[in-house]
Amino acid sequence: MLLQTEHLTKDYDHFRALDDLNLTVAPGEIFGLLGPNGSGKSTALRLLLGFLQPTLGYARIAGHDCWRESVAARRHVSYLPGELRLYENMTGRQLVRFLSRLRGREPKQDVGALAQRFDIDLDRPLLQLSSGMKRKVALLQVLVPETPLLILDEPTNTLDPTMRDILLAQLRKARDRGQAVIFSSHVLSEVEQVCDRVGILQRGKLVHVQKMTELREASLVQVRLVDTAWAADPKEPLDGLLDVPGLTLRHRDRDRLTLEYAGEAPPLLDWLSRHHVSDLRIAPLGLGAIYHRYHGVEE
Repeated sequence: MLLQTEHLTKDYDHFRALDDLNLTVAPGEIFGLLGPNGSGKSTALRLLLGFLQPTLGYARIAGHDCWRESVAARRHVSYLPGELRLYENMTGRQLVRFLSRLRGREPKQDVGALAQRFDIDLDRPLLQLSSGMKRKVALLQVLVPETPLLILDEPTNTLDPTMRDILLAQLRKARDRGQAVIFSSHVLSEVEQVCDRVGILQRGKLVHVQKMTELREASLVQVRLVDTAWAADPKEPLDGLLDVPGLTLRHRDRDRLTLEYAGEAPPLLDWLSRHHVSDLRIAPLGLGAIYHRYHGVEE
């Protein structure tokens, strides 16, 4: 594994910001970290970068301990922070050249061609650029070295929809080259588009890891069943009603059921045909349904 954490924990006095994180990320994988503000996403990323000393546990990148061998670990990483602090007296071109020399390597990609894709004028001082343009310059510097691991904290902040799509396409290309990507985001739709796996953090704990291939095969079923014994009585148990493997109840409102289904279509359709259905909606389950189990939207 390119990245591995074991029991990674960070305390600030009596507050536990990250609690017992166990995680692996392989080359050629895009992993998304989800959670509201304060859930531990940025703390986790800073521990991976060696900016913070863990209270317990460890993180390793390419076999290097992220705290004890932080310089060696960071040689394998390109990082985009959530809040940018750039050398604004430089132009974009000067910044890319300067940071490349600090790495001791020349960019592998054609910087000019990639800048054109992002619609960046590399010869303007950063001081003259908007926050969105500055972020695109920072993204350029993350992408061009082709390091084994990209770590991005809210990378699409301030980007317009077209630039978001271009960035997601570049992350797919990085995955196809065998690079690994970890990024945090509040935008579930972009995570669904590009990630191979997603981890959900809640109060510093990793409470769920979801393979996106499995999620894309699951469905959200909203159905109204009538003429049954329990339809008129919300206290009537549903024992025996949901007798299809992979079919689980998410919410019940009298005769209306919201179900999650993971499986092939024929068993579900057969089950529906055995009941009096007055209303039916079937849609992809989507990441929102998983996320809201832990971060709450009430039905």
